[in-house]
Amino acid sequence: MSQLITADLVDLGLRAATKDEAARSLAERMAGLGRVTDLEGFLSDVAAREAQMPTGLEGGIGIPHCRSSHVTEPTLAFGRAAEPIDFGAPDGPADLVFLIAAPDGADSDHLSILSSLARHLMDETFTGELRAAGTGAGDAERVAALLRGDVQAGDGPEPTPESASESGSGSESRSESGSESGPGSGSDGGGGPVFRVVAVTSCPTGIAHTYMAAESLERAAGEEEPPVEIAVETQGSAGFTRLDPAVIAAADAVVLAHDVEVREKERFAGKPTVDVGVKAAINRPAELIAEARGKAERGEVAGPAEAAERPGGRRPSPMSNAGDAGDGFGTRLRTWLMTGVSYMVPFVAAGGLLIALSFALGGYEIADAKPVADHFVWGELESWAALLNQIGGLAFSFLVPVLAGYIAYGMADRPGLVPGFVGGAIAVKIEAGFLGGLAAGLLAGAVVMAIQRVRIPAVLRGIMPVVVIPLISSAVVGALMFVVIGKPIATAQKAMTDWLGGLSGTNAVLLGLLIGLMMCFDLGGPVNKVAYAFATGGIASADPGNGSLMVMAAAMGAGMVPPLGMALATTVRGRLFDRTERENGKAAWVLGASFITEGAIPFAAADPLRVIPASMAGGAVTGSLTMAFGSTLRAPHGGVFVVPLIGSPLLYLVAVAAGTVVTAAVTVLLKSARSKPGSPERQGGADEGRSPERKDARDSRVPADA
Repeated sequence: MSQLITADLVDLGLRAATKDEAARSLAERMAGLGRVTDLEGFLSDVAAREAQMPTGLEGGIGIPHCRSSHVTEPTLAFGRAAEPIDFGAPDGPADLVFLIAAPDGADSDHLSILSSLARHLMDETFTGELRAAGTGAGDAERVAALLRGDVQAGDGPEPTPESASESGSGSESRSESGSESGPGSGSDGGGGPVFRVVAVTSCPTGIAHTYMAAESLERAAGEEEPPVEIAVETQGSAGFTRLDPAVIAAADAVVLAHDVEVREKERFAGKPTVDVGVKAAINRPAELIAEARGKAERGEVAGPAEAAERPGGRRPSPMSNAGDAGDGFGTRLRTWLMTGVSYMVPFVAAGGLLIALSFALGGYEIADAKPVADHFVWGELESWAALLNQIGGLAFSFLVPVLAGYIAYGMADRPGLVPGFVGGAIAVKIEAGFLGGLAAGLLAGAVVMAIQRVRIPAVLRGIMPVVVIPLISSAVVGALMFVVIGKPIATAQKAMTDWLGGLSGTNAVLLGLLIGLMMCFDLGGPVNKVAYAFATGGIASADPGNGSLMVMAAAMGAGMVPPLGMALATTVRGRLFDRTERENGKAAWVLGASFITEGAIPFAAADPLRVIPASMAGGAVTGSLTMAFGSTLRAPHGGVFVVPLIGSPLLYLVAVAAGTVVTAAVTVLLKSARSKPGSPERQGGADEGRSPERKDARDSRVPADA
């Protein structure tokens, strides 16, 4: 592995009038060493990154950086500008310029070195020595060694006692409050109450600002009085290590400093949260910690509307969860499958609703209409119905490829997308359907992960993610799907479809009961998603059978019951709930009617042992009744707003109402049995009247899939 920076990549007399000229001067040094293969292409990537957010930092630092396919290995070039250059920092131009170049397939070892550099830039002793260095060849060699970490700031000739002291202090601070130490590892310094914070930092490239923000927060926490303990999760280019769930549970507040979506943000649900851009954490960390402390003291937490947006239901996070390395295979498999389902659901919802609306306007025969590209009359209702039907059909056609592509993405990140989509498209072509998409996604992810384990020459790393991995993995997955496993899966898919089409009587009712239980078990979590994916997979074909339509109706009806049941319970027996729960109950009417199962999460978080069983009881009743009534549904979402599109709509509403009443009744019964006459909990349900157990349960805000 080549050195990250050498003396040839150090310019202690950089002359440039603009940041573009500075980047070009340093990039030319990289190109001269063969570390950049296309100078203009690389500079275009640098400029594109700069356009996302200025890379100037307070303290006279400019840190342009990017990931580029034109870079052969992670490289750092440093320039000390003779005249300061404007990089967009709030305190003025920069005289220290660091150009960081990382290839698309950068290895974690080099990226960890870059992250270490980013943290050192927050150390005034470190930057002071860079400014004080001479201009000779020996000075360039020492600066390169300093930037590599081979020597420490203050270890040079004749260091002053002050600088040596500062250097030691900075090192000690990082050791005590580093991101791996976590809450509970620091000292409160005086025996006072300890305020605990967890934080996440991330930036578009995950190289520099991510780690500088983490270092800034850790330093600010170490200087706070009263004491603050902080654990920071850096979601960088080299991946990230998730904070221990116990650390998150113990935290008093959360700071999210990010310019890209925080991965697995739902872990912090129910905590007082400060949500800002990554540069805010670099420039004003003490203010963010103070704001987090204030929110914690005021008890500000996420409300039910925010909980409904968590990636546990039908509105998924755009970032996937690869699973911890220490997780068992079953846990990781579930995570991969749920990633695919999460990305699939919007296609199902959009396509299914468009198709259902087309049937409402033009009847079921509209599916046989001529292509609207050849025949469309603006004033004809039938033409508009055909248009909606054909748009919806095309959206639906992406269902299996998207499922497969994002299962592979959950396993192998972006390199898994191409073979996953290819495998999913083949599954559609050979009529392997939903099962084929599952198999193709898992196969594609496994193939890419196997390729990534092969050690390759550094010169080929730049083309691996854009040429080699997509080419080889697509060929392997395509061949296996067409020749080996595709046909058996297609046979199994046809058998399942035929079984659903022949469902009747007791079998149908039992299936509805099972779907109802699953939809309400974790209120939008993995079990809920499995049931929902099974239902939507059944209606994904161009001509779904009656059994598949009945399953979809049962899934949606059961999913509406938990929030509706909680809303009814808070209405008829409000004294069993506190003021916040009664307010959440009002919102739950709308959420439940819209088929947003997560509307029941605040109630389950406060009292899971009563709310979840009650929800499952109601869901089982609704699922069974809809199957017994023979209700059908072609739309995968919509709640009461798609009732006109439901087969046997009045009986369907009866089934939903019955489940709602059962959930409310069981909830009231269980809560009443717990609360004795005359106890404070029955006197208006105020917080101060709750038992400690109930308070703790509510305040912990367990996630929906707990």
